[in-house]
Amino acid sequence: MAEIRWTYQAADDPEAITSFIAADSSSYAMLFAIDLLAVVERLLDFPFSGRVLPEFDDPAIREILFGNYRIIYRLKGDIAEILTVYHGARLLDPARLTGNED
Repeated sequence: MAEIRWTYQAADDPEAITSFIAADSSSYAMLFAIDLLAVVERLLDFPFSGRVLPEFDDPAIREILFGNYRIIYRLKGDIAEILTVYHGARLLDPARLTGNED
């Protein structure tokens, strides 16, 4: 069983996304947040379930596709560190993947 940790940046991503969605529908924003957390919690039992991030040649950096979003995480031993939740239509900024918060 893995442990899940969120970087500070990644912890802010769902809040920003749900705030944006809530401008149109607060109920859909709540459902989005609940479903997002459920997807992330699956990493506890299946940390290798995400595919290797295509932009990088590093098997430790992976992603799970969730609707229009990419949940990008890094495996560090038995820890799944969430690096960012990013809209799939946007170009990925490599700076968002540093996660230097040890």
